[in-house]
This record gives sequence, structure tokens and C-alpha cells, in this order.
Amino acid sequence: MLPDKLKSLYRVTRARWEDWNDDYESAMRVANAVGCQLFTLDELYIADADSRWWSWRSAAMEAEVVDSPSDAAVQGLVGSPGWIVFGDADGDRFAVDLTPGPGGHTGQVIVLSREESIGASLEADSLTELVLPGRGTHGSHPRAYGEPPAVAHVNIGSVRSVEAAAHPALEVLSIGLWEGEPFSLEPVVDLPRLRTLRADPGTLADPLEISRLTGLEFLDLCPQDWRVLLDADAVPRSLLAAGIEVRNDVDPLPVVDLANEILARWDRPLITRTTLERQGKPRRSAADRPARPRDGRYRSPADGRHPGPAHRHG
Repeated sequence: MLPDKLKSLYRVTRARWEDWNDDYESAMRVANAVGCQLFTLDELYIADADSRWWSWRSAAMEAEVVDSPSDAAVQGLVGSPGWIVFGDADGDRFAVDLTPGPGGHTGQVIVLSREESIGASLEADSLTELVLPGRGTHGSHPRAYGEPPAVAHVNIGSVRSVEAAAHPALEVLSIGLWEGEPFSLEPVVDLPRLRTLRADPGTLADPLEISRLTGLEFLDLCPQDWRVLLDADAVPRSLLAAGIEVRNDVDPLPVVDLANEILARWDRPLITRTTLERQGKPRRSAADRPARPRDGRYRSPADGRHPGPAHRHG
């Protein structure tokens, strides 16, 4: 069921190209009036998680908090059944918001940016305001000045220690390239909001400390660190997703076995293997064929000798 104001918009225009008789200027007048390229009624959709430009893995590494600030007009969600997308502007999607944040109201117009994987920004208080001259544009809820970042990247070019990254509002901890001593996770053990941990190989002093991070939802580790957790039965039960970091030269079959061990602990479907076998005689490779020089004469691949000069008769 569409909101009344969205119904009214589509009573004025069906946003179908054939209705404009290939008149580009008419189509642009409609787009300029609403600030975006309108979808047809058949193209309207609900902005759920699968419709975002970015994957869930991108969202797991960000900190647009799901529990929105008390004054936020738009909920900090990946998707919502109350976000009805009706238009596009260079990849940014316009939607009517039927599930607003605490500081918003039903029917406001929001924009889901192609650059973001979570949340949306408030564009107008209503569709009516959107089409009126001088309509206001509102930004998303900004982080207060001086507030520590909810995402911390510990590596040789950023934050230099886990201690320096730790604070009660930390949600995502990513430990990257590091040339010093491995890090202890002790400083972040009791943080109430920490939900994502990613660590490069060799950066954790004791991977078993992860078992004390009882609120983790996403964990991304190398196979060696996963092996330590699995052997000790120390994988956090709070996990909703897991990642295995591997290099290109790693044999994929042991990684599949490792992934299946993780999946089995949550009774999830396992990764299946399909073996392809060649039937019949193998085709002769180019190395097995006689080489043909530019002069049209053949060389024997067995001894590499050149045949003698061709003789003409008559």
C-alpha cells in the first residue's frame, strides 16, 4: 500500500518514457521538479539489505549505529520495510520513509547514498516539500565534535596500539599491517559496543583472547588464528558472520574444510565440492606438434634438425 502523497505524485505522471513521446525536455522537467529521475510504478521497491550498493561485509566494517541517536530523523539501518524507493539521482536512491527515527516523522523523504552501506540522509520533510521551490536539504546526524571514532584501524600508518583505540563507543576494530610486537586484546575485552574484529596474520599475541569478546557479531581472521579458536572450542557464540582472510597462493581446499568447521558449529549448510574429471585421451599440446618455420619447411621435434634444401626436378 503506497502512501497517499506518493499516490498523488503518480496520478500526475506515470514516469513512463512513452508518455513523453520521446520529448527529453518534458522528462527533464519532471526530474527537476522532484530532484531525481522517477521510477515507474512497476519499478518501485523496498530498500532492504540486498538492494544496497555495498555488501554486508562493508557494513560490518562501518559504525553507522543501528541504535540511532535519540534525535536522529533517520534510523541507522542497512534497510527497512518502510523505505519505499521511488527515484534515482546518479546512483543515489530517493525513498519515502515510513519507519523514521526518533527525531523524524512518517512520510519524510530520504536519500540512500551509493557511497554508504548503512543509513540514509534526510532530504525533505515530505514529498510536498520536495517538489516546492526552495525546499531544504538536511544532512544525516553528524558525529559530535570531539567524540571518539566508533571505527578504529590499528596499523603502521594509523592508530598505533589497541589501547589507544579502546573507548566505550568503539564498534569496529581492524588490526592491519604491523611490524612490531603482536597486540593483546585485553584493552577491548569489556567494551559494550564492540561488534566487529578483523586482524591480519601475526597481529594477535593470543587469539584465545577473542573468546572474551562476548558481543562480537563479525570476526575476520587468518586460517591459523581460526585454527587456534576451533581447537580450543573458543569461537564466540555471539557471531552472526565470519570471514577467513587468505592470500592468493593458499590452497583453497583446506580453507573450505576450515569454513565448514565454522558453519557446522551453527548448523549451517556446508560448502560442497564438485570434482570434474577429464574423459578420453588428452589433446596433443602445441609442444608435441611439429614446428613450422616461416620458410614453410618442417623441423622434427625429435632431433631439432633442419631438413635439407628442397630440390626441384625438371
